[in-house]
Amino acid sequence: MAMRIGLGYDVHALVEGRDLIIGGVKIPHEKGLLGHSDADVLAHALADAILGALREGDIGKLFPDTDPAYAGADSLKLLAQVGELCRARGWRVADADCVIAAQRPKMSPHRDAMRTNLAAALGIPVENVGVKATTTEWLGFEGREEGISAQAVVLLESL
Repeated sequence: MAMRIGLGYDVHALVEGRDLIIGGVKIPHEKGLLGHSDADVLAHALADAILGALREGDIGKLFPDTDPAYAGADSLKLLAQVGELCRARGWRVADADCVIAAQRPKMSPHRDAMRTNLAAALGIPVENVGVKATTTEWLGFEGREEGISAQAVVLLESL
């Protein structure tokens, strides 16, 4: 059985006047993430990890922020399209592990919902998706609450 790994990373700035959506979950917070779509850093990092393993570039190549069709787009729907591309190329997501870096708000109360949403978008069992979060101990842009980042690693196996 052939396997491939991919690594994804995404970051968005925190701004007033936007909803904070991470892993498809609307999280109560005074700021949200700035982006052309809904700016879901977790879904974007996971999509990039899959696209990297497929050797298909990144999410910006597939869904350019210059295309008005993706303005305000639901990132879980974009992730679902990446999952479809993965299967069309003869691969499936065997496992994914993700981490969110944010000083605030706390992500742990939303972790299970995020896992469920990501797994559903990819059509895989929730047990195959890990989500965790960390603060940066007040260091860096995440620690200063200027933005939130996410990283994801995936293992693909051939169909």
